[in-house]
Formats: sequence, structure tokens, C-alpha cells
Amino acid sequence: MKFQLHYLLFLLLLPFGCKSPENLNLELLEREPPARNIILLIGDGMGIGQISAGMYSHKKPLNIEQFNIIGLQKTYAADDLITDSAAGATAFATGHKTNKSALGLDASGNVVSNIFEQAKEREYALGLLTTSSIVHATPAGFFAHVPLRSQYEDIAEQLTNKEIDFFMGGGMRYFNNRDTDGRDLISDMRKNGYNIYDAYETELYTITPDFSRGFGYFTAKEDPPKNKDGRKYLPPATRIGTRFLQKRSSRGFIFMVEGAQIDWAGHANDQEYMITEMLDFDEAVGEALAFAKRNKETLVIVTADHETGGYAIQPGSTRDSLIAGWTADNHTASLVPVFAYGPRAELFRGIYENTAIYDKMVQALGWGEETAAEEK
Repeated sequence: MKFQLHYLLFLLLLPFGCKSPENLNLELLEREPPARNIILLIGDGMGIGQISAGMYSHKKPLNIEQFNIIGLQKTYAADDLITDSAAGATAFATGHKTNKSALGLDASGNVVSNIFEQAKEREYALGLLTTSSIVHATPAGFFAHVPLRSQYEDIAEQLTNKEIDFFMGGGMRYFNNRDTDGRDLISDMRKNGYNIYDAYETELYTITPDFSRGFGYFTAKEDPPKNKDGRKYLPPATRIGTRFLQKRSSRGFIFMVEGAQIDWAGHANDQEYMITEMLDFDEAVGEALAFAKRNKETLVIVTADHETGGYAIQPGSTRDSLIAGWTADNHTASLVPVFAYGPRAELFRGIYENTAIYDKMVQALGWGEETAAEEK
């Protein structure tokens, strides 16, 4: 009887085992409708160690534990095994490996189109949310094209010329207190149809968004504070952003949400800082999942651009007292996890290049399938 059962299982698994990943992807695309919306959450610097520390210290399951589709991605840049956030964000947004520090360019320095630009051509709504400056490397990777990530004022100017429907983060000074030209880009954006607010004058919870106009909210003049120092906006802003973007376009939306300071804690080798940022990011993940469970056309992806600090939980640790082990104060080349939930989430299983995140998002949205169907 045992032999018969094993043989039956072998026969059931054999057809699937013989198929290539490409064929399995094609079958998936044929049988499951595409996603209308994508929420991409990037935990900057978040590796398995950081997630583990969040889980053990939280005493109850994290939102990220709800995912059952998990992959791994290779983070290296075109010019270095150890990447940075600029090259990582460019890989996600464009499907191209690039050199460290470059945004929206390929490894030869050529401008490459990103998923936000392609989505806007299809009349999607677009959103960016971060706990860093809005002109920092990760959010900038989805709209800017510059050779150096430190070109903050150039990046700010490019944001004013992009049709980003919703954005929130720090970096206000690069818009209205500029060293290079003295321009007030916030005034320009208001003239171009945006409602722009800042945390110094307006509490986020007091705003009733006008869905007919773009929405921008600056949370700091430069970098927002740490979560443990009072920054609390990431989870509620994730909720506000998804609702806003849903109202902005019937076509769909793409929303990039970044927990930036997991990375900063890794650079500082500060475990307490890291855990508080990890848990804050996980709350944002919970908001995204709650939206996706109500709106069945929404794909949620959670990943990192790289791991930071080479963090591990050391022997002698208990759930109440984690002993941190750090191998670096910079990024590492470790593979990082990818979690997916929603339409076509199965695409994100396996081990693949970070550039495949872009390819899989495009496949999940079904771009090009209408044209292919017409050609048949």
C-alpha cells in the first residue's frame, strides 16, 4: 500500500517536474486574470535576520507571516557584488542592472524607461511613500534619471515634472530652499494641480484629500525622525495612499512604500532601532494586505533592495533578550526574500535576479496580453 501511494504521488508530480519555469509562468498567465493594482513594499536593508528579530521580539505573529508565496532575489549591481539602494531601485523599476549610485540609467549610462512612466502612459495612478526623503535613492529610482543619487535638487526637479499622484516623505528643503537656483518647486507644483502639505503646518489626519488633484505631503525638511523618536505616519499613510490612488484612476494603480530606516539602523549596528523600524514597516505591510483582501485585484509584494549589517541573532539569546551579531556596517550580498499575495503571486516563487521583479510585475499586470490576443 505504501509503495502504491508513493508511486501515485510520483505520477502526480511528474508532469509538473518536467516543465520549465517559463512554461509554468505561461500556464499561470493563461488561467489567472491579471492584477489591476500593485503595492510594492520595500524594507530597505531588510534581510532574514531583520525579519527574525522583528518576529521574536514582537511576541505575536507579524503581518509578513501571512504570506505563503515566497522567493529569493539576487541583489548585486552591474559594477559590484555589493549593491546600493540606487542600483536596487533601478533594477526593480526598470528591469536593468545598473552601476551603484545611478538612478534610471543602464550600466552604460543610457536612460531607461521605468514602470511608473509606462504605467502613466496606460493611465494608472502612481504613489510613493517613504520614511526617508522623497528624493532619496529608493523612491527616486521610480521616477528619476541621474548618474548620481546625491543629485537631490535635480531629482526634486524631476519629481515636479512627473505625474506622481500621491507622494509622502521628507526632503522639503530640496524643493523650496534650493542651493542651485533658488526656485520654489512647491509653488510650481501647486500651480500644476497639486495640493501640497507639510507636517509643520498640517497634521496628516486633519486632511480631507481632493481626489481631483495630486497629493503631496512633506514629513520633514530633510530626513524624517526615527520611529522610536515619534515618527508614526508610515502605516496610516499606507492606508490613506491606497484609498487615494484607488479613487484617482479606474485603470488601476502602482504604489511603492518604503521602510527606509531599517537600513539606517543596520549601518549604525543598532538592534533596538532596527527592530522598531522593522515593526513599523510590518504595520504598513498589514495595511497593504488588508486592502488587498478587500480588493481582490491587488497584488502585494514585499521585498528589500539589499541586506544591511550582516545581522544575525547570536547564541545565548532569548525571546526577551536578543544578542545582536553584526558582520558589517554596510550592505551585504546576501539574497533577500520576496513575499507575494494576490493575483499572479505565484510568479514570485523561486530564485531570480532583482531585475526579474520588474518583469514579474509587468506580467502580473497583464501588459501586452491584449495585443498578443489581438494578433492571434
